[in-house]
Amino acid sequence: MALLDFFLSRKKNTATIAKERLQIIVAERRKKDFEPNYLPQLKQEILRVICKYVKVDPKLISVQLDQKGKDISILELNVTIPD
Repeated sequence: MALLDFFLSRKKNTATIAKERLQIIVAERRKKDFEPNYLPQLKQEILRVICKYVKVDPKLISVQLDQKGKDISILELNVTIPD
């Protein structure tokens, strides 16, 4: 039935599209507002330590801090190490 809905669906009006885009922008800004001040420095220090042992492109390292509730923070580090 979803396939049929896809072909028969009407185009979304511009107001709906604009609202969806605005919601995405607001969510991204809120995410950055909760980022602590020390996070950019933490990223640089982690990069320096990793580069001591493995040659890594800095663009291939991502560090994210997620808030899970009031008292819980999760630090996520993703590093792509070359072969």
